[in-house]
Amino acid sequence: MALPSQHRIPAAPLKAKFDRILPHLDERRRRLYLASEAAALGHGGITAVAAISGTSTATIARGIAELDAQTAPMCRNRAPGAGRKPLTTTDTGLRPALEALIEPRTRGDPVSPLRWTTLSLRTLASALTAQGHPVSATTVGHLLHAMGYSLQGTAKTTEGARHPDRDAQFTRINDTAAVFLDSHQPVISIDTKAKEWLGNRDRPGHTWRPGKNPIKVDCHTFVTDGMPVVIPYGIYDLATNTGWVNVGTDHDTAEFAVESIRRWWRHRGRADHPDATRLLITADSGGSNDPRRWTWKKHLHAFARESGLEITVSHLPPGTSKWNKIEHRMFCHITANWRGRPLTSYEVVLETISATTTTTGLSIGAGLDTGSYPLGVTVTPAEFRALPITPSTFHGDWNYTLAPAPPMPPEAPRSRLRTEPALTELLTDPALTGMDRSDFDHLVAVSEPYWDALAEAAFQRRFHRPRGYLHPQTSSIDHLHRLLAAILRRRRAVTITFLAQLLGVNRTNLSIQYQDAKRLLDLHRVLITPIPGSAARTWEQLHARVTPTQTRR
Repeated sequence: MALPSQHRIPAAPLKAKFDRILPHLDERRRRLYLASEAAALGHGGITAVAAISGTSTATIARGIAELDAQTAPMCRNRAPGAGRKPLTTTDTGLRPALEALIEPRTRGDPVSPLRWTTLSLRTLASALTAQGHPVSATTVGHLLHAMGYSLQGTAKTTEGARHPDRDAQFTRINDTAAVFLDSHQPVISIDTKAKEWLGNRDRPGHTWRPGKNPIKVDCHTFVTDGMPVVIPYGIYDLATNTGWVNVGTDHDTAEFAVESIRRWWRHRGRADHPDATRLLITADSGGSNDPRRWTWKKHLHAFARESGLEITVSHLPPGTSKWNKIEHRMFCHITANWRGRPLTSYEVVLETISATTTTTGLSIGAGLDTGSYPLGVTVTPAEFRALPITPSTFHGDWNYTLAPAPPMPPEAPRSRLRTEPALTELLTDPALTGMDRSDFDHLVAVSEPYWDALAEAAFQRRFHRPRGYLHPQTSSIDHLHRLLAAILRRRRAVTITFLAQLLGVNRTNLSIQYQDAKRLLDLHRVLITPIPGSAARTWEQLHARVTPTQTRR
């Protein structure tokens, strides 16, 4: 196309220039570039540039006006307000609906569609679309970031109920450990590491390997009967910075825990502390070394007699096991040494534990314990009372000492139940039981055969004993007084505390016996009507309830 006669610049070079530059420019930049060329040509430049570039003269004139009006470059192609509006503007209910879905306090609300659903972007987008707010998962992500949300995991910070004597117990443990260490007596921290299953199983973590050559493990990690198990019980010596892990293959019982301490003493403790006469053990308050386990204290006393050591035990308060020294001084390093490595055999377990070291000089020994440690082993009250245990004045349930002395001789068995005929005569008065003495005697006779079966079933439900396990008949109350106590309690004739004092038995034991005996009353459909008024708490109140002909004590 020919330029106007007043322009001396040939059209061909200008067209070639436009063909090379214009395809690389956006709408706004193309407009401004053509306007600058037209302004440079002078009069008639708009028409000439429009003819060569194929752009309208109005667009070029608009570009010249923008060049004259703008003093600084603009960062947008369109004028302010142009383009599609944000969804939060066109749909004002979108943001509140999204906040209602992700708010923690409303996620558990029964009306929330995501009550039990993982809050992924796709799930949130689907839920919002179902509520009438069509939106994509990408837009949901942008909205969440704009609202200050981010992907987060869980944080282990909640410790549960805080025991009021927790800090005082930690202070006591630290002071006791300092006294033992200053006198060159051993102090150990004990615990059971998490149970592991042997096999070509996947394990968390990564380890250096040749490129694209990972360790191939099984896709499924089902636990089957007879699969070998690893129970690592650890002992950490604070004074020598050494440890011992007894790798068990049976059950994590109190006997196994004490056997682990015994093996540590034989393999390392006795050599590291040849002059030791005392031993301080710090442990948590659960598992096989639970301070409430009588079997733990019985086997620990047996070890004290064998070694000749006076053993002092201090348990960490409940819920504070992560502060146990062995956790962050030994077990964490063993876990790091196991990362990305399947535990295919006991040899692998033992060798990886023994190879665990730190820059501070930690050394760990390990041994395989193939012994049998059956479950369900019990200690009788007489055996426990015979143990030479000295509880501390501060929380004797957490702090106690076992002397290397033989058990005290058992006391001669004696019945604590008061079986004076006068007392039984008083308590079986019809005014208290609500039935004639002959009817009461008949009920005792017909219900006694059912007692053993009901008591056995209740015992197994209460303590989860295996079928066929017969519990010891340690109750100090006979069937007549057991049934009498249940009737008097249902009649509200006497309080259970006062009745336990009258019979000379423990209140807790009497409550347990009542739970079992009342089933007999329900079985024989004995209708018992409560006595009006409050239950008797004293002898005077009890005598006031009987008939005038009743013999007074």
